[in-house]
Amino acid sequence: MNGIVQENKQPTANGMRQNDKMEEGKMPTGYGSKFCCQWTVATTEDEKIHNERAEQNEEEKQKQEEREGDEPKNKESTEQKLFNIATELLQTEKAYVTRLHLLDQVFCSRLTEEAGRGSFPPEVIRNIFANISSIYSFHSQFLLPDLENCIRHWCESPGLGKVLLQHAPFLRMYADYVRNFDHAMELVRTWTERSSAFRNIIQDIQSQGICSKLTLQHHMLEPIQRVPRYEMLLKDYLKKLPEDDLDYEFTQKSLQTISMAATHSNSAIQKAEGLKRLLEIYEMVGEEEVVNPTNEFLREGRLLKLAARNTSAMERHLFLFNNFLLCCSPKFSLVGQRFTVRCRIGMDGMQVQQTTNEDHPYTFQISGRERILELQVIREAIDVFQKKNETFRLASRELTTEELGKRAPRWIRDNEVTLCMSCMEPFNALTRRRHHCRACGFVVCWKCSDYKVALEYDGYKLNKVCKPCYAILTGPRGEGLDGKKQRMLESKASPGPADSVMSGFLQYGDNPQTWQRVWSVLTRAEPPVLYLYSISQDLKPLFTIPLLGCSVEAFPQAFQGQSCFCLTQSKTSHTFTCDSLDIKRSWLSALKVAMTGWPDPISSHIITVSGYLHSTVYS
Repeated sequence: MNGIVQENKQPTANGMRQNDKMEEGKMPTGYGSKFCCQWTVATTEDEKIHNERAEQNEEEKQKQEEREGDEPKNKESTEQKLFNIATELLQTEKAYVTRLHLLDQVFCSRLTEEAGRGSFPPEVIRNIFANISSIYSFHSQFLLPDLENCIRHWCESPGLGKVLLQHAPFLRMYADYVRNFDHAMELVRTWTERSSAFRNIIQDIQSQGICSKLTLQHHMLEPIQRVPRYEMLLKDYLKKLPEDDLDYEFTQKSLQTISMAATHSNSAIQKAEGLKRLLEIYEMVGEEEVVNPTNEFLREGRLLKLAARNTSAMERHLFLFNNFLLCCSPKFSLVGQRFTVRCRIGMDGMQVQQTTNEDHPYTFQISGRERILELQVIREAIDVFQKKNETFRLASRELTTEELGKRAPRWIRDNEVTLCMSCMEPFNALTRRRHHCRACGFVVCWKCSDYKVALEYDGYKLNKVCKPCYAILTGPRGEGLDGKKQRMLESKASPGPADSVMSGFLQYGDNPQTWQRVWSVLTRAEPPVLYLYSISQDLKPLFTIPLLGCSVEAFPQAFQGQSCFCLTQSKTSHTFTCDSLDIKRSWLSALKVAMTGWPDPISSHIITVSGYLHSTVYS
């Protein structure tokens, strides 16, 4: 300050020194501006140093508190997590009871009242809502009040397992609702179209705010999803619950009971699916004996039936049940697939044996009391495996067995597949929805993704994986499922002799009004086969056309002026339409080479035509 204030003179009241001289026409310059500026800078620097020291002291204090109080905080965190799970269960239960009230007391009540006036049969309403009234009573009068009481007294006696244990056995009632669900959905659709009174009531209720702009069908789906929700939350609760907790044993028992109820519901779903499939087969073949509760559908597929008198082979479609086998031939229909039953062979006394046929490899014989059939496999299973091999290789080309679970995979898009890439069963919106394996990125069904493994790339969190990945990640590397998936992951070579040499979209059918767009694949197999798929990523073809003994007609008379060609075999013909003449010429050339025998490939190159056709031309 002495270095700043050079003269020891006090300022006057107006801020000027006594000896300051005022120049005429100028405002007086106040003293102290430099002093105040220097003082402010000095003060700011001091405060900065003080604040830095204070922050350091605060950090040290916090670290000390953390070192001293780790165990109580962890304990408090675990208790809080358990309480959060219980609270989430209570909140979702309240919302669920509200939806049950909407189904039982609003939709069902109003429709029942209208049915009493004779607008539609009362049994229709009973069949639609099944036992929803009992489910609503159970949740609103018993389970929800007990859950509310549990949360209310959580501080005194925390525990969710004991509450759920006494109510879990009643969840078996959901099996009846699940079993009736498909039939209920069909009744809602039918009577919405048939009865204006039924339709008006549904639309009126759906327009109200209580429905949240959701349809009746959407609300009817919630009971299907509720039991798995209990199972999921209870599993999470049990993971965080210490084993020495008093509620641990109750939670284990309640989880077992709820899991059994979920399995019971799943069994009902499977039975409903089986019955639905029997009805679909009945519509295709017209055999009334198919629709029988004792019948269980096992498998279906296309094969070639060898004639006994000559060397011709005819395409047949087989339906295998637990007690008989149907051998059918396809017939033309404008309303979906239809078949004519050629023979029926009972399982009693049936024998199957492999046969040797020089003209037709991969043959076997089925002998029953009613009939003997000699059949030839269309190598469909081999081709499916090799295409799956190729798809896996393309999807996981940057993953090796050692990298599985350590790097995030490229996910296959949902719309790229219509079948589970593990069991090859078709997906549907209700009972077989799409799931992704977090290890390899495959799209699989819930049955094939019901495994969990800690994945390194996701911080060792538990993730859903498919069965082959589970076998690899939980066992010795490279030995999962007899090494099959290891070979698929590490395979970088060509899939083999059945590799695709030409593929592209074609229109298939006998009538332009009913043409079907199919992904057609010509393989370099022996004997040559043309595979037709719904989409290019499917693993299971719609059907196959053996090319051995086929003839190609380049200009079918029925389709003059169009880019068509026809494959004829015995009395069966297959007509295809191409997008352009160039594509047609490419297909004709490849098919003729396939029918006469593939030459040894000396060189090859890939040709792309109009973005649809991919072919390999051998020279």
